[in-house]
Amino acid sequence: MTDRQSAHATFHLERRYPCPPGRVFAAWADPRAKADWFSGAGAVHELDFRTGGREVNRARRADGAELVFESWYRDIVADRRLVYTSTLTAAGALATVSLTTVEFHPDGDGTLLTLTEQGVYLDGGEQPAWREQGTGAWLDALGAHLRRTADATAGRAA
Repeated sequence: MTDRQSAHATFHLERRYPCPPGRVFAAWADPRAKADWFSGAGAVHELDFRTGGREVNRARRADGAELVFESWYRDIVADRRLVYTSTLTAAGALATVSLTTVEFHPDGDGTLLTLTEQGVYLDGGEQPAWREQGTGAWLDALGAHLRRTADATAGRAA
């Protein structure tokens, strides 16, 4: 018999970005921009960004097992807030179910992004610390995307 276990955790992350909330929000809403910072090499990303819409990211672990991260957007307030629910399956087994809120706050000339995630982690398929670390890494990747696109925009204006 397989040992069944569940762990619950909540984490809160903040990042400051040197651009207005509308630009940070747009990097979340545009399918090409989101795939640039959210999906890894070789991943397949789909985004239907609207209330009730779905996002799916499919990737493979080093051992070949498929990872599927699927989200449903429950609330979208342009330039201000996102609320979505997600599941992560690993090799066909449900690993996590989560509720995430992302808020975009004006911060001087930039944006303070706050992300709060509440999750249940099932049967050891994922650990809360792994999820928090991975989420922090993709928020950092969002920052890198925003810098790259600002540099490209500045180069075109010159």
